[in-house]
Amino acid sequence: MNVTSMYKYFLVLLTIWLFQSCGVNSNIMFKAPKGETAKTDSIPMTPNEDYKISMDDKLKFSLSTNNGTKIIESMSGIREGAAESNGMSEYIVRRGGNVELPIVGTVKVEGLTVAQCEDTLQKLFSKEYQEPFVQVQITNQRVIVFPGNGADAKVIPLVNANTTLMEAIAQAGGITERGKANSVNLIRRENGERKIYKIDLSTVEGLKYVDMVVQANDYIYVVPKGELAKETVKEIAPIISLFSSAIIIFTLITK
Repeated sequence: MNVTSMYKYFLVLLTIWLFQSCGVNSNIMFKAPKGETAKTDSIPMTPNEDYKISMDDKLKFSLSTNNGTKIIESMSGIREGAAESNGMSEYIVRRGGNVELPIVGTVKVEGLTVAQCEDTLQKLFSKEYQEPFVQVQITNQRVIVFPGNGADAKVIPLVNANTTLMEAIAQAGGITERGKANSVNLIRRENGERKIYKIDLSTVEGLKYVDMVVQANDYIYVVPKGELAKETVKEIAPIISLFSSAIIIFTLITK
């Protein structure tokens, strides 16, 4: 077999490999089947429902008696010292949706909103304290942002309860060069199922969505541009290098 024949044979094998290869742009997620369009839902500017506590959530709570009188007195300087509290320790919602708290013991909190959890704890603590005032904070709320390149994905803690879509993207470093600003997918779980909200931030019209409030456990996925040429070269470079080395060795041997 001469060198020309080897090159032709190599090109045929390379063509077959390219058609069968799954490595090119394989990092793009949530692609709709060919010929179909992903179903999207009308975009809500605020969450359709309050966040509900779930297993593995972490929460803190503060407690004061007399409907929080000492909190106000402490803030206004009427009394010295801090308001009564449990030191704002962190508690984890265990399997089964229960959390173990001081004094009241095991409490079922899974499926409750923050307001419902506060009401539940106030009723339980009222057996030991006079007119308890309880404030609950969930400390592990976050959203996950894919800004257009999978390697740059970020987990963004929701320090502010009203964190907007633009704030979350900004905290992730903004949309990457490969990201498509006209194809931002917000994926949210509602009533036990995931819904997709498709948002276009590439034009001035997209300004109406920048103040959209994100919710804990949202996924913000910026669809990346397909880079067929770059990815193909990256995939075949090792093969070309290996084949070129083989040709050189073959040529030297046949001389």
